Amino acid sequence: MLACLPDGEIERFIDEDLPYGDLTTHLLGIGTQPGIITFTTREETTLCCCEEAGRVLEKCGCRILTLEPSGTCCAPGTVFLTAMGTAQALHAGWKVALNLLEYASGIASRTARVVKAAKGANPCIAVVTTRKSFPGTKKIAIKAIMAGGALPHRLGLSETVLVFKQHTAFLGGLDALLAGVADLRAKVPENRIIVEADDASEALRIAGAGVDVVQVDKLPPAELRQLVDDIHAMDRAVKISAAGGINEGNVAEYAASGVDIIVLSSVYFGKPADIGARIVPRQP
Repeated sequence: MLACLPDGEIERFIDEDLPYGDLTTHLLGIGTQPGIITFTTREETTLCCCEEAGRVLEKCGCRILTLEPSGTCCAPGTVFLTAMGTAQALHAGWKVALNLLEYASGIASRTARVVKAAKGANPCIAVVTTRKSFPGTKKIAIKAIMAGGALPHRLGLSETVLVFKQHTAFLGGLDALLAGVADLRAKVPENRIIVEADDASEALRIAGAGVDVVQVDKLPPAELRQLVDDIHAMDRAVKISAAGGINEGNVAEYAASGVDIIVLSSVYFGKPADIGARIVPRQP
C-alpha cells in the first residue's frame, strides 16, 4: 500500500480553503441536513490520493462509505469514493478532496501510460522521475508517480551521488572527476556513482572510469542505440540512463534504444484527471 500524507498536511489543506467556516452554507441554513457525496471518473483514470481525500472528508465530519485505493485503474463512469455527512461537512471537504484527487490522479494516469509504453518496448526498463515537482507538492507527486508504476529518480540531494557538469566545473573539469572515482566510491561504498554526460564521447569516457550509471542528457534515440552497444561492449555492468525531453509521445522510442533507465519530468505537468463530484440530500 502506498504511504499516506500525515494528518498535519491534510489539516493544512482544509485550513487553506476553510479558514473561518463556510459562509454560503451558513447563510442558506442547510448545514445540518444529511447528504451523500459521490466521486466518479469521467475518463480512464489511474487513481491517486483517494486515502487523503477520504481523510479530508473524515476530518470535516463525514463518514466514508466506499473507497478504492490509490493505484487502481478505473474505466470511465466508475464510482470510487462515497461518503455521508451533514451538508456542512460535505461542502467543507468537497473541493479540497476533489482537487487532491484530480491533480494527483492526473500525474498517476500520465505515469501509467508512460510506463506501459516504455515497458511495451523494453520490458526490463526502469522508469523514474526527477525532483522537478512543484515545490510544496513533493509528497503528493511521489505518491502519484508510484501509483502509476514509476519510482523516484532522486528524492533529494541527501541520499544520492549524481554528478553534473555544474559540479565538475569546480573540480577543473570532467577528467579530474574521473581520476577520482575510486576515492569517491571509497567514501560512499553503499551508494551508486552516477555521472551525467553531455554527448556520446563523454559517456564512453565516464563508463570507462568505473562509475555505476552513465546518465545521458538529450541524446537522440538513434545515437543512444549505438552508445548502449559501445558501453556494454566495454563493461556490461555499467547502466545507461536516458534523460531530457522524454514524454508519453517518445518514451517507447527511447526505451527501445536499449537503455536501462528512463528519467523524466513530463508526467508532473499536464491536465488534471477529469473527476466528477456529486452531492445530494439523504433521507434520514
